[in-house]
Amino acid sequence: MIAHRATLDVSRALVHYLARLLHDERRLRNTPTGSRVLTPFRQAVMVLRWFRGERDIPKLGRDHRVSRAPAYRYLHEGIVALAAQAPDLHEALDRAHAEGLAYVILDGTLIPTDRCAEQTRSVKGEPIDAWYAGKAHTHAGNLQALSAPSGLPLWIGEVEPGLRP
Repeated sequence: MIAHRATLDVSRALVHYLARLLHDERRLRNTPTGSRVLTPFRQAVMVLRWFRGERDIPKLGRDHRVSRAPAYRYLHEGIVALAAQAPDLHEALDRAHAEGLAYVILDGTLIPTDRCAEQTRSVKGEPIDAWYAGKAHTHAGNLQALSAPSGLPLWIGEVEPGLRP
């Protein structure tokens, strides 16, 4: 293997912001100092690399000298820390009103998945796969978002099971 350095195209302030969130989360969980392979700063870099398009999590882990399981755990901790900063729907609507927006745009999309096997009952009482989107004929999560007229995202909802037939 050949080692090389790369530049991450995000500001240092953003990395420090996420690192502070991760540090605070570790304190809330009473994580002992020095018990993690990655510092909050290095974990923030790993998470932001994933957001910038590096989707191969085992590779991210290797790059940061952690195995696959901690790489997934570190990534999800970062996502949760960032998501906790997002406004809820009421806060987003209040902000839109305060900014005098004439309207907002509600839109959604299906995100394909192959990792969900949760069962539920159909309206007919038959067992069905909760994450199967009948109209799209695929397993997917339904994601809804609220945007300003300029396209700026104001709110993104939790992923829900795909649309039922």
